[in-house]
Amino acid sequence: MKYDICIVGSGAGASPIAYTLAKAGKKVLVLEKGPWLTEEDFYKDEMACCRRTTYSPKLENEQHVIEEEYEDNQGNSYWQGEATSESGWDFWNGNVVGGSSNFMSGYFHRLKPMDFRLKSEFGSIKGANVVDWPISYSDLEPYYDKVDNVVGVSGKVVQHPHLEPHKSDYPFPPTAEHPISAWIDKAAKDIGYHSFPVPRAILSTPAMGRKSCEYAGYCSSYGCSTGAKGSGRAALLNHAVASGNCTILPHAKVFKLESDNKGNVSGVWYYDKHDRKQKVDASMYVVACQAIETSRLLLASKGEKHPNGLANNNGQVGKNIIFSAGGTGRGDFLFDEISEQQQQQLRVVGPFINRAIQDYYKIDDKDFGAPAKGGTIDFLFHQNPISKASSEKWDENDNLVWGEQLKANLQAAFNFGKTLRFEVFNDWLPTDDCFVSLDKENTDKWGDPVAKVRIGAHQHDLKVGEYISKKAEDVLAAMGAKNISSSVSSYPPANLQAGGCRFGNDPKTSVLDKNCKPHDVDNLYITDGSFMPTGGSVPYTYTIYANSFRVADQILKRFS
Repeated sequence: MKYDICIVGSGAGASPIAYTLAKAGKKVLVLEKGPWLTEEDFYKDEMACCRRTTYSPKLENEQHVIEEEYEDNQGNSYWQGEATSESGWDFWNGNVVGGSSNFMSGYFHRLKPMDFRLKSEFGSIKGANVVDWPISYSDLEPYYDKVDNVVGVSGKVVQHPHLEPHKSDYPFPPTAEHPISAWIDKAAKDIGYHSFPVPRAILSTPAMGRKSCEYAGYCSSYGCSTGAKGSGRAALLNHAVASGNCTILPHAKVFKLESDNKGNVSGVWYYDKHDRKQKVDASMYVVACQAIETSRLLLASKGEKHPNGLANNNGQVGKNIIFSAGGTGRGDFLFDEISEQQQQQLRVVGPFINRAIQDYYKIDDKDFGAPAKGGTIDFLFHQNPISKASSEKWDENDNLVWGEQLKANLQAAFNFGKTLRFEVFNDWLPTDDCFVSLDKENTDKWGDPVAKVRIGAHQHDLKVGEYISKKAEDVLAAMGAKNISSSVSSYPPANLQAGGCRFGNDPKTSVLDKNCKPHDVDNLYITDGSFMPTGGSVPYTYTIYANSFRVADQILKRFS
């Protein structure tokens, strides 16, 4: 069958395209490497979710090569790669229909207007490839609104110093809040900060054929068994399929986009469930299989007009990969130091904390230096008891303990009190030392070259992360927490990927035009986070959704 559009991937970047085009009557094919799971397949199972590769490939079958910088005995730096099948460092984030959006926390912060003009606002930074976006916040704002209503965002717009423009409130009321949210509000106010409710891509009331949140307490990294979480599958692909115009083909691993003598895509090659090579044709094509894998696929798709990889005639594919900089922190509330009422409040399990602080989204502090982009602080509880228990099997000297000592450790770990954690999100600046290429030695189980990812963090990112983390520690201190600490690292969170196919107006410095079509391919669009030239200081999923809806409208115009 000849399709109007073939989409590689099925997550946040792919599902708005499928939804929009199928609703408009176009014949859509979605190729997804993983299985097609539904709510009935998702359980609050920590072993399946977090300790086994239940929703992602086994690393011995599909791996990456990660290059890190080292220093020799003479102080000279060098880069060395290691296959993830050896290191166990997993860069897969959910290879299932709906992609990693099935397992997100659903923190849906919008970018701010300043994020679209980072270079104009703050100037160049030595060693960083900072640029302005070719679109503005006003271009994306109506599509953020569309995500709110179509995907389903629960929250409340509350004024704070760096609130972005909103024409309306969120369509669904905030999800139920944990009692500690009020503690955060008071402490923030006491020290002059402005806490606000976090908008979540989780339904607080039933809507659009989906149930509301049941507050099981297990959300981040877990699939949603009610459909409340706004995954690409639950919120969009289910409706696309119901239109009769969308076909989803799971267990389809795409390995090449074929191109013709004009340089346009002429077909997609994939391995089916039985590892047989298959080809499909369409009029238009979309690639949205997360930033690293999108760059890998384009680099592997060589043709007569694209000898260095599809859309790579200017050597920009894979360049300027970005992650999310920042760090984490924690503080303990000890049961023997607080009131009985406070203890009961802390023991509540299920509702979300839903609190963030963005007072330092822009840093204007002489002690820091020149004005700079700052970041976001989000507060959370971790609900993984197996992981918590596992860490208690070692003593202070890293010796294994068992018997009575292990029992005592476990009792103390689960009964001493409650640990409140925070996460800091700030920009991971694009650099020449953070990019994707094809590895020449390591292959996947089909014999195809895997992506080699060089990970080089800019020192400015660490400076910003440490500054924001100290501000988060101030909130915990004002709340009366003990054992306060934080950690900022140059190691990236593997679930927050963007860049590699940045969009822009100049073909020499960008892969895509402002509508996410490659400059040198007429019938292809890239709609995952690859398009982002800079990432902002918030998780990416909300923006990926919004931009994909924007591009879907552009594709529809071309069909009409």
